[in-house]
Amino acid sequence: MEWHFTGEHVRRIALPSLSTTANDLPNGLASANPRGKSPALASLSAGTVPGLVLVAMITSVAYSARNVSGFALFSPMILAVVAGMIYSNVLGTPAHAKAGIAFSQRRLLRLAIVLLGFQLTLGQVAAIGVGGVGIIAATLGATFVFTVTLGRLIGVDRKLAQLIAAGTSICGASAIVATNIVTDARDEDVTYAVAAITLFGTVAMLGYPLLAPVLGLDQHAFGLWAGASIHEVAQVIGAGFQDGAQAGETATVAKLTRVAMLAPMVIALGLMARRGSADNSAAKPPMPWFVVAFIAVVALNSLVTMPANVHAAIALATQIMLTMGLAAMGLQADISQIRSRGLRPLALAFSAFVFIGCFSLMLVKFA
Repeated sequence: MEWHFTGEHVRRIALPSLSTTANDLPNGLASANPRGKSPALASLSAGTVPGLVLVAMITSVAYSARNVSGFALFSPMILAVVAGMIYSNVLGTPAHAKAGIAFSQRRLLRLAIVLLGFQLTLGQVAAIGVGGVGIIAATLGATFVFTVTLGRLIGVDRKLAQLIAAGTSICGASAIVATNIVTDARDEDVTYAVAAITLFGTVAMLGYPLLAPVLGLDQHAFGLWAGASIHEVAQVIGAGFQDGAQAGETATVAKLTRVAMLAPMVIALGLMARRGSADNSAAKPPMPWFVVAFIAVVALNSLVTMPANVHAAIALATQIMLTMGLAAMGLQADISQIRSRGLRPLALAFSAFVFIGCFSLMLVKFA
């Protein structure tokens, strides 16, 4: 009897906890829980799905827009941010879509970053040699420190400066998204950083091939320079192959090596966030789960040869999830808040763009 009473008492403690959780769901989903359905299932059906449908629609628009003349230069991720911003600031984001948008912005993005590991093997990193890896690592570290330091000197918000630094030094929008999981900047800051990085990355993609003969770079040197300094993977590929097949292949491998350095960079930022927090227990952990999973996927991809069609399907799924995540960020962004940041963050992104180009070129030619 005493044991029975204890079990009943435990249930009485647990039930208020479930009720509190349900009440926290958007649009009062706690009341929409008939026939004993769990709050989680009610949330999925009444909150997450509408938001996911809206994000999927924005993503479809982004992919379709690439068929329009002039838009093929931009990745679907960038177009999704713009489309999401236009939708939310013109039509407004429905309240019942918030849960699905948040799901896309957090869970889908983390999973996409993990799947990026399937685009890289340790053999590819080894192919560019110790010298190439050294150039990439030195460029990444110097650019990140330069950008964050300059941001502090000219008065750019620390979190926004870190996002611009990560996007410039590592891999564009993907790095900004991954870094924001640790820095926890505002959605408007993420959108600003993505827009600035896209602008200067596009300039690099179009301008670098024109500079190759002027600078006297052979295909290997040009590919290493492009891969070590241009922002987005797609932009690197676009610039590299304009100078020839060898340049394109070298640029792609160099860029993917930079992508691999995303993991240690996020770990370092996590440690900085913990050390800079007054309450260490409240700071983000120094190694988020998606970083561990990313490293594990790279190792798996290095050991196991996957069929080409499976690899292509994973790459497509990764890009779609990244695009959905950035569409969700666009839906959360307030243009008036972005405008309030002024031109200093844009000047910071431009300075970082010039620095990474010049610093990596110096290493490629003289190291």
